[in-house]
Amino acid sequence: MAQRISMGIAILIFLAGVVFAGLFNMGLHFTNELEFCTSCHSMQWNLKELKETIHWKNPYGVRAICSNCHVPKAFIPKMIAKVMAVKDVYHEILGTIDTKEKFEAHRWEMANDVWAKMKATDSRECRSCHSWEAMDLAAQDRRARKRHGRAQDEGKTCIDCHQGIAHEEPDEPDDEDEDE
Repeated sequence: MAQRISMGIAILIFLAGVVFAGLFNMGLHFTNELEFCTSCHSMQWNLKELKETIHWKNPYGVRAICSNCHVPKAFIPKMIAKVMAVKDVYHEILGTIDTKEKFEAHRWEMANDVWAKMKATDSRECRSCHSWEAMDLAAQDRRARKRHGRAQDEGKTCIDCHQGIAHEEPDEPDDEDEDE
């Protein structure tokens, strides 16, 4: 009898684990959707900017959304990114970035945080769509071909040259602003 109860408990624990894993996976998927990402007021400005770029509308019909550029595919880096994203929600709720003016006041710092992460990961999220191996340099215009070839030789990463590719590049604060 005790063995049957133990087996029943084991099955229940297993089923609970399957249900938890399924719900967890659904939650991850939901939080990667464009509608979720742009549900915060402050992300509407980013969405408007994105809609003006080649990453939104292009001859190939390929569209990048927030999670393509800001959320890694691999599990551990994805979990780290999700935890770090909580600070954006926190600052939205706190009112730190809830108006366009407040958002712009923090934009340089926020952009630099993203650029530093991209540089540290060799533009990992960019490379989920773009890779040196897949580039046909001969099909690129002369300027791009030259720069991409040199960047690859110099070991540069995407964000070294393409800051502001999906959002307006913020102006660097004046030195006098930092003194205040």
